[in-house]
Order: sequence, then structure tokens, then C-alpha cells
Amino acid sequence: MEKQKTDWEKLVRRMELLMRLKSFPVAFKMLENKEDLKTIPFMRRTENKVTLCQLITLVRNFDWSVGADVDDFISPSCPSVLGLTDTPETAKDGTFRSLVWVKTKADGKKYESSIPRLPLGKYEALAMAPLVYNPFEPDIVLIYANPAQMMLLINSLQFEDYEVMQFYCVGETSCSDAIVRCYDTGKPSLTIPCYGERRYGHAQDEDLVMAVPAGMMEKALRGMETLYRRGIRYPISFAGVEADVTASFPPAYGKLADTMKAIGWKDSRLLLGVTGGIASGKSTVSDMLEELGSPIIDFDILARRVVEPGTPALEQIVDYFGKQVLQEDGTLDRKKVSDIVFSDFEKRKKLESFTHPAIHEGFLEEVNAIMEKDPNAIIQVSIPLLIELNLQYLFDKLLIVHISQEEQIRRLAKRDGISEEEAANILRAQLPINEKVRYADFVIRNEGSVEETRKEVEVLWESLKKIQKERIRS
Repeated sequence: MEKQKTDWEKLVRRMELLMRLKSFPVAFKMLENKEDLKTIPFMRRTENKVTLCQLITLVRNFDWSVGADVDDFISPSCPSVLGLTDTPETAKDGTFRSLVWVKTKADGKKYESSIPRLPLGKYEALAMAPLVYNPFEPDIVLIYANPAQMMLLINSLQFEDYEVMQFYCVGETSCSDAIVRCYDTGKPSLTIPCYGERRYGHAQDEDLVMAVPAGMMEKALRGMETLYRRGIRYPISFAGVEADVTASFPPAYGKLADTMKAIGWKDSRLLLGVTGGIASGKSTVSDMLEELGSPIIDFDILARRVVEPGTPALEQIVDYFGKQVLQEDGTLDRKKVSDIVFSDFEKRKKLESFTHPAIHEGFLEEVNAIMEKDPNAIIQVSIPLLIELNLQYLFDKLLIVHISQEEQIRRLAKRDGISEEEAANILRAQLPINEKVRYADFVIRNEGSVEETRKEVEVLWESLKKIQKERIRS
């Protein structure tokens, strides 16, 4: 058996929470040597002859770890799909399918030849277990869910490296559409459980099944986590068939066209989004870019400006949080507000509803002011929570200033005069910096000397100028 590589329990528990699954995701593995079944903890073998869908149900609903070879199946239908035995001649010539499922033997023959199968003789047995128990490193994972849950899983898998997902259903023996197609293509495969699986495997009326390559499960969870932060969640809230549903759309949808026009997205300027983790050195990199000729718009400065005394945003904040958030001179006590909203999601969202519209307006004003002076400017926009706020769409290119998490903790503790444990707690409330890198067009590694960082920035600047020249020509 392969050495365990993934903490499946942690991954599955989070996915179960986000999808509200009713049954265990199933770890599925084909074995070239049936003796390997003996090495799997808590392995059970059934006393009676069974179907494949019965075995799956014992795992996903009764949390058994089960194994089987060709002798454990009630008929050749299931093991022949898995390549454990040859397809009977009465199936190959169409007779078997014509008994119930199709009109003629010719149709039955066509039916049988359409069923995908694993290579005959390659495997001797199969093993299945609840994935959450870290039983072994699976080949694929079977997930049973209703259509709404499955749509969320599809969206999550498509979030990175988008690819259209095609579904297949041969009819009966549709388990082959999930399991075998996943093996054959190395891609997720979704199908409708067949009549047999509903009769013998107790699949429910609303159930669909998807086989996911084990190596794509972390990708699926990353997508699901990000979509959750963007408000895409299960169960799906009902907006109302007769109501004006405008308010239920993501705010960015309604103002997208106006925003893109305001920042001149078809003009010749280039907008570079700059972000990273806390204490990663974004300011250092931005200062270097500014020295090379890139004007900067700093969202931290905008955020301070919109809550100065006399601003509408400050008035809204005081009305909601009370005068306790003001200092003696009437300015906002930013630390006190930060302490209030740090662990309170609802209050944080409320604060953002007061400040973000004003920051957005300030951003548009500064972009246009720079473009009036230099229509071909390479404008850098520094936003600490650019990814978390889903603002990537505003920018032509995205730069991440990266340091290791260990270095991030050390720098933050030193900068703010706090313990490394406190610094680690602060980082846990943010999107990990390694996750942010996945969105980047450019990455500056900022753990070396100042001169090493400067050289990286100079290389970046030359790349940006080249991109800008091509943009102007087009």
C-alpha cells in the first residue's frame, strides 16, 4: 500500500461542514494484489455475495472499511466493470441487456459496449473505507450528494484552472460512469445512480454521485473555501420568485460596468494590484516601484482618509459602535475598532459597509487623477486584503510580496511587540500567504537582503514596461 500523504480527516471534516453531506465520502482504491487487503486496518469482508453498490453503501452509511475480490460478487456484472473478470458472452452479444433494459439484442450489444471498464487482469481486488478515517491513500473519492450540493462541488472544482465538466450516464451500471471514467480520464466524473444502486445500494431519490481523483480533493476544498468567503454557500438561500432580487446579487455585479469604465480598463494605463501577507514587506516593494516610476495608490491611506473627523463613514461608525471608538481628539481609535471586529464576522462586515464604498470612490478618483497626468502610467495599487475582498478583477496584473509563514510570524511579533503565539493567532484570521500566491502574475520573494529584493523589483519593472508597450501598441 502507498504511504499516507494527506490529512484526510481534516480535509473531509471541513468539506462535510461546507457541503452538509449526509454520508461519508468514500476512499476507493483498486489493488493489483488482493493480499494487500490484509494490510488495511479494520478491513471487513462480507459473508454473503454482494453487488458493488451494496459495498459502497456499507462504507458511506455504515462507516465500514470493506474489501472484495471477484469471488465476493453476486454476478460478473460488477467485477467485469472493474476488470476483475471478463464480461460474460451473454452480455457481450446483447442478450443480458435485452432481457429487461432494451428492445433488441442489437441494442443490448450496443449498450454493453458503451460501458467503460478498467483493464481486464490489471487488478485483483478493491478496497473502500470512509475517507475521514485516513484508511489508505485512495485512487479516487466517491461523493454522494443532492443536485444543489453537487453544483457547489462542481463550482469548487472549476474555481482553479477552469474546465467544462461533462456528465455521462450509460443507464444501468452507471457506477462505471463515475468510477471507471474517473480512472480513465484522471478527471472528476459525475453521474446519476442507476436503478440497481437505488434498489440494492439504497441511493436516495435526490442522490447524485461524483468520483473525484484523490489528488484533486484539496483543490476542491480550496475552491469551496474561497466561494464560501464570497457568499456562495449551501444550503442556498431563497431570494423569492416575485421579489426584486437585485439586493441578493453580489454588489460588484451591479456596478461592474461603471467601475471598469471609471478605471479605464480599455485604456493604455496598466493597473498592478500589490498585496501579500501582513509584515511581508509590501511597503518596501511599493517604495522601490515608486522610485522606478510607478505612482502608488495605497488603500491603507485611503482607509484612514475616509474616517477622518467630519466624514460620513466616521459618523456611521460612531452611530453603530458608539462613542467608545473615538479618541479624545475626536479621531477614530483604530485599535479599539480592530479589537471589536477581529473575532466578530457580522460587526466586521458592518464596518466594511461603512468604509468600503468611500474607499472605492477615493480609489477611482486617484486612478483618474494619475491618468490625466500620464495616460500610459503603470499604476500600482497596494491593498492588504486584495484577495480576501475579491478585488482581483480590477487589475491587469497581480503582484504578491511573499515570505514564509515562519518569517512572517517573526517579523510581525518584532514589529508590533507581541509574542510569536499572538502573531500566529493574527495570521490564522487571514488567508494564508501561500494561498494568495495562487492568484499572482508576479511574486517577489522578500526574505533576502534589501539589495536582493531591489534586483527582483527591477526585473519586475522591466517586465511591466514590456507588457505596457504591447498594451499601447494593441
